[in-house]
Amino acid sequence: MQEPTNIQFWGASTMRTFRPLWVAEELAVAYTHHPIGPRTGETQTSAYTEMNPKQKVPYMQDAGFGLSESVAISRYLIARYGSESTMAMPTSVEALAREDEWVSYIYGELDETSLYVMRRHGDLAPIYGEAPAAMTASRAYAEKHLAVVAEHMTGKDFVVGDQLGLADIMLVSCLDWAVHYDFELQASLLRYRDLHRSRQAYRRAFDVNYRASS
Repeated sequence: MQEPTNIQFWGASTMRTFRPLWVAEELAVAYTHHPIGPRTGETQTSAYTEMNPKQKVPYMQDAGFGLSESVAISRYLIARYGSESTMAMPTSVEALAREDEWVSYIYGELDETSLYVMRRHGDLAPIYGEAPAAMTASRAYAEKHLAVVAEHMTGKDFVVGDQLGLADIMLVSCLDWAVHYDFELQASLLRYRDLHRSRQAYRRAFDVNYRASS
C-alpha cells in the first residue's frame, strides 16, 4: 500500500459498491471502509444525508472531496492515483473516447437497463413489486448485449487497450452479476471473467465488500 491517504468509502454488499473498492486495491491506495448497506436505514441518517443527500452508496471522500456513483468514483481514483504500473488513464482523446464508449455501453445496457431491473423485481420484489414481464424482457435484453460483448472479447484480455481499465471493472462486475442471475456466459466471457477474478486485488476487494454480509 501507498502512504495512508484520507480516502473513505461508504457502502458494501453490492456490485456497485464493489467497483471502487476493486480500483483502490488495484491502485494500492490505503482507505477506510464503512460497510453500510443500501437499504439498512444507514444511508438515511441525518449525518449521512448531510454528507450525501442522494442517500445512496457507494460514496467516497478524499481529503474532503466527496463523490457518489461507482463510475465517477472509479474514474476519479484512476485519474488521481493511477500509474503505468497499476491503472492508467487513456493518453489520447481517441483512446479515452473508446473507453468511455464501452463504459457507457456496459453501464447503460447491462447494469441499468437489464441487470438492475432484474434486481428490482427479483431480489428486491418486496420493495418494488413483482413484474414477471419486466424480468423476462430484461433477461432477453441482457442476453442480446452479452452476445455483443462476447464477440468483442474473443481473444482479448482487456476491453480496450493492453491494461486493466475502468471498462474492465465495469464488465467483470456485470458478468459476476449475470452469473448470480444464472446467465450462461459464452466461452470468451468465461475465460475473461476467470482471468480477472484471479487477480489478488479483485479478491481483496471482494472480501472487503461482502465481509459484512457473509
